[in-house]
Amino acid sequence: MNLSSLDLAIIVIFFVVFLIIGLFVSKKAGSSSKEFFLSGRNMPWWLLGISMVATTFSADTPNLVADIVRQNGVAGNWVWWAFLITGMLTVFVYAKLWRKSGVLTDLEFYEKRYSGKEAAFLRGFRAIYLGVFFNIMIMASVCLAAIKIGEVMFDLEPWKTVVYASLITVAYSSLGGLRGVILTDFLQFIVAMVGSIAAAVYIVNLPEIGGLTALVERPEIASKLSIIPDINNRELFISLLVIPIAVQWWSVWYPGSEPGGGGYIAQRMLSAKNEKNAVSATLLFNITHYALRPWPWIIIALASLVVYPDLTSIQTAFPNVSADKLGNDLGYSAMLLTLPKGLLGIVVASLIAAFMSTISTHLNWGSSYVVFDFYQRFVKPKASDKELVRVGRFSTVILMILAGLFALVLTNAYQAFQILLSIGAGTGSIFILRWFWWRINAYSEITGMIVSFVLALFLNVEGFSSAALFELSADYKLLISVGVTTIAWVSVTLVTKPTDYSVLASFYNKVKPYGSGWNGFKVLAKTENINLEKGTGRLSIDILAMFLGIIIVYSALFSTGMFIYGNITNGVILLAIALIGALLLKNTWKKLKF
Repeated sequence: MNLSSLDLAIIVIFFVVFLIIGLFVSKKAGSSSKEFFLSGRNMPWWLLGISMVATTFSADTPNLVADIVRQNGVAGNWVWWAFLITGMLTVFVYAKLWRKSGVLTDLEFYEKRYSGKEAAFLRGFRAIYLGVFFNIMIMASVCLAAIKIGEVMFDLEPWKTVVYASLITVAYSSLGGLRGVILTDFLQFIVAMVGSIAAAVYIVNLPEIGGLTALVERPEIASKLSIIPDINNRELFISLLVIPIAVQWWSVWYPGSEPGGGGYIAQRMLSAKNEKNAVSATLLFNITHYALRPWPWIIIALASLVVYPDLTSIQTAFPNVSADKLGNDLGYSAMLLTLPKGLLGIVVASLIAAFMSTISTHLNWGSSYVVFDFYQRFVKPKASDKELVRVGRFSTVILMILAGLFALVLTNAYQAFQILLSIGAGTGSIFILRWFWWRINAYSEITGMIVSFVLALFLNVEGFSSAALFELSADYKLLISVGVTTIAWVSVTLVTKPTDYSVLASFYNKVKPYGSGWNGFKVLAKTENINLEKGTGRLSIDILAMFLGIIIVYSALFSTGMFIYGNITNGVILLAIALIGALLLKNTWKKLKF
């Protein structure tokens, strides 16, 4: 074991604190299903925003970033930086719509927006598909990170790591509900940020690194520093920047970055006091997620290339690591072992905190689907609140067991990331447009879901695909999936009958979506003598705020990078752009309708 008694004591203290929080709020959490899954719908924006970012501050995220940087350099991060666009779209357009919808889960939306047995089927199937199957895949990738940390730092066998890491998380998640998750998220985020920044500062000043200036001047590191991919390398430029910016952000469903909002992000927005708190929380999340967090991870990943330049050097240093778990994502965990006693304990505790934050959110979110969108809707509609809470706690335990088992067969974080992207490819446009085009119906979503899943198997799983298709690059596979899925769901939309007019009218009057996509229904409503209330707000103001938010975050992110690289002039220019953007957004904020 590579941890001292002091390190272990720090880790145990954090475990105890999290369990105490879960026990403290357990009575209130168990009082009703709404309290257990939505914390009473009265949470403030700052607590919800920190909870969102803590959830995405997963134990596997630093590993994923290390994997990306070691293989494709800093510019490789555009594969997830591009999701800022959909993040800001959610902030200024969809957060208000979700909060106005008044649903308990984002899957309840289906029977508010669509009609007939197809809407009920879609809600029930998605409850299992997302809440169980997809959710287990996400949690398994997080558990994989815990397994690798356990192998490197504790010399633990994979199954032992999963068991140890899960026990406390399941305990406080099942006891404290969403309120317990959100409160522990706040503490976990602080610990995680302190740990990652302290680790980056210490590691970059190791004798073999020689400080930040020496690191960025090393020839083997210099080629990895560019924030924008080399345009002369056409294939890499298209893969790392063009595809994510032009296609990926709007077309792919990915947890935490869903086009149109959804999943646990929607759960947090639905828990807010009001629309304004929902918008503010989501804005805080996107600023912190993209502008504040990445650079400590990137610095450690770059430093790892000096100490462990290839996989062979990692394998030599850690011979006990399983052959099927060896990957570039181990670079992050390996560098943490250079930390001194005490600091190592804090950093490991921060990684454990990140693991627990993400897993607890996914357990509560997944079980909310099982409880409200499957059990109560289809199995026992008249179930009492206490019974629903019991089912939620039971499903929490089952989800964790299944995720742990699946984690044992995964090999690296980037592999899991690519699997998730491929399964959701092509469905994002539905989630963006369903609020603004009345013609979209339940069959549109069913088609998109089925076609994208079949294509993911056909293009990515050996045995389902021909050799030629299987060997295509990930970019070509993504474009094929997006193109075929989009054509399929649009075609089905146009040939199937629309949602029942009364359901559409009820949805429109409650949410009041704006845009010309509802004009066709407005004409029909007049002929059918259906009363539609006057819409509110201007989409142009929301889109302007969205673009200002994107400019602010990217400018702040890249300004930090320039200062780290010693390019002070560009750093100051980008910082000035971020500040000017913030002032313009402040004035625009006053014009937003809540």
